[in-house]
Amino acid sequence: MNYVQNTKSRLGSTTRLIMICSYVMSHSSLPLKVGAALIAIASPLFPSLHAQDAASELTGPDSVTSQLAADNKDKPDLLGVNLQKGLAEWKAGVKERTGLDFGIDYFSLGLAATDSLGDSTAASGVFRVYGTWELFNQGKENNGSLVFKVEHRHAYTGVAPAAFAGELGYAGLTSVGFSDQGWRATHLFWQQRFAEGRGISYIGFLDTTDYADVYSLASPWTGFTNIAFQNGSGAMGGIPDGALGAMVGGFLTDNLYLVGSIADANGDPTDLGDGFDSLFNDFETFKTLEFGWASKREEVFLNNAHVTLWQIDERNRAGTPDGWGISASMTTSTDSGFMPFLRGGWADDGGSLYEASISTGFGYTRNPGQSMLGLGLNWNRPNSTTYGANLSDQYSLELFQQLQLTEGLEITPSVQVIKNPALNPTDDWSAFFGLRLRVAL
Repeated sequence: MNYVQNTKSRLGSTTRLIMICSYVMSHSSLPLKVGAALIAIASPLFPSLHAQDAASELTGPDSVTSQLAADNKDKPDLLGVNLQKGLAEWKAGVKERTGLDFGIDYFSLGLAATDSLGDSTAASGVFRVYGTWELFNQGKENNGSLVFKVEHRHAYTGVAPAAFAGELGYAGLTSVGFSDQGWRATHLFWQQRFAEGRGISYIGFLDTTDYADVYSLASPWTGFTNIAFQNGSGAMGGIPDGALGAMVGGFLTDNLYLVGSIADANGDPTDLGDGFDSLFNDFETFKTLEFGWASKREEVFLNNAHVTLWQIDERNRAGTPDGWGISASMTTSTDSGFMPFLRGGWADDGGSLYEASISTGFGYTRNPGQSMLGLGLNWNRPNSTTYGANLSDQYSLELFQQLQLTEGLEITPSVQVIKNPALNPTDDWSAFFGLRLRVAL
């Protein structure tokens, strides 16, 4: 295919996506009002600064842009082996010629408990293909890109790690993401930068965990796996991914930022075709508004304080009530390599796992990119509406050690200890060990 045909193909893809975006906005006034209001508030306040990459600054470690940025960095791995050098150079050439930046990886996670109510082991794998395709204003500040992530999640055992909490009698999720869902599209949206690259907007099928109440250790793929140490500290109801919606955000000053979003609360990443019908017929939505401070825009989630408000409508399909809540987070990093955090959340129903949750701990690294030690402690109160009873408070500890063995091989052993697992009538304590593996191309 010659250059003209390539250009027509790329323009055709852009046109189709713009038509979809127009359909979304024309059939729902609320996303348009939310986006327009946030842009109207933020745009006059953006200072005249050198352009920054708001996409990577305002999204957490799970986002496609953040993952690609991490993949493209040379890592000081423990063994000093880089088998991907030739492939990385080829991918860099593809990106320069076409605007397409992509990655492929595979995860495995195995868990083994000292005691349980049912199965004492769980294991699964996740295959992922993800990337960004810069189709508008390539190489410019106000560029536009198609962002995608396709996954296949599969269990090796009868119980996947995502369901392992039930085997232990723990109210919550001891592991996020490692399920048995099969093929799913977690991301498929248009990313548009504006205000000389200082603002960012998404429209399409989004993962809310990319931008709502994130911090540097909030990734089940690279950091903590227990939901108590992730978005909302477990006290955020019905967090959707692969859901049709829109997000807009940006820095109001050098240090202050604002992010708002709305998404289909019934989003199903295994069936994107149902997304339009689900949103426009049911219009049961999940909404967030976050206001935050960062010491540096380039390290926004390392030295950060923010407050996140969320609201979710009643969901007839899921049989959950409406609700709302608030999450707050403070994180910092020190020259010695410590990254302490204090986070918490409170929910007024909405199908959340917890009515209230507080987490604290730290990450520690002497050589960023080579290893990361993480320790977290959590207290939570299970949501009686979700679990159908007034349950006792739970306490949990998670310790992990991430090790970058080679440029493309990473392992993370971990241990979790739970006190008072609320759904376990016989044991006051539960403990299990985990081993996570990532192979990246």
